[in-house]
Amino acid sequence: MRGVCAGVYTFAHKGECVIEPGKTWILIVCFFLFAAFSAYAQQPAPAPQLAPEEPHGNIGIDFGVISDRFGALPSATTGVGVVSGQYAIYQGSKREQVPDIVIGGEVVLPTGTAEHADEFAGFGGPMFHFTDQFTAGFHVQVRKLDLPTSVINGQSFIRNNMLLLELPLVLNYKFLADKKAFVEAQVSPEFSPHFSNSSAGPSPYPHPSLDHGYTIRGIVGYNFEKFYLRGTYETRYFKFSPGLGNPDFLYNWKTNYATVGVGVTF
Repeated sequence: MRGVCAGVYTFAHKGECVIEPGKTWILIVCFFLFAAFSAYAQQPAPAPQLAPEEPHGNIGIDFGVISDRFGALPSATTGVGVVSGQYAIYQGSKREQVPDIVIGGEVVLPTGTAEHADEFAGFGGPMFHFTDQFTAGFHVQVRKLDLPTSVINGQSFIRNNMLLLELPLVLNYKFLADKKAFVEAQVSPEFSPHFSNSSAGPSPYPHPSLDHGYTIRGIVGYNFEKFYLRGTYETRYFKFSPGLGNPDFLYNWKTNYATVGVGVTF
């Protein structure tokens, strides 16, 4: 007597169990599908993607024009080159409320020094992460200015070089979807400088007394994978008190420069 069990097996009278030929491949396919599903279900979940690490530092070079005016003398304009860089010797985080510690410096070299000042600066300070896009902090900065000598009616007016202690407030904001575009503002009051003899010789006048001064700098740029482009504008003003050390207000100084530049990040 023959019978069918679940439509898959047929039993002979001797008790044999035989797989019908038409069902063999169905069983094989089901077996491999079950095995593949089990292996996939046992795979560990993929690791979360980490955000790319922020660059630790940068170095770049900028070129543009600079304009200087001393007292009532005519304004003078020339080309200028700027080499600058900075490096985070310690990277903090917003989550831990720990700031970055940044060091750096810059050199400002006008193409003509007869009416313009060479500048050399170094700085260091904290930068706090308020959001993923906004950081703010300040720099403790030392800047040396090699002031030019003016020739007036055939006579030389020698200005002493100045060494400044500056404390610029630094604000940086990143924007666009990828946070690669940025703007930065630096604002610093100027304090009484330390004077030293010029390369042209000692000045016959006493050191002038600073009334007030300021420096304002704005930067806009875009970070690519390994380099950046940026534009910079800076204005600075020194007003010294009238007196024997500031004849005809020849120490009073207004300078502006605008540059564009490129640099590498690392």
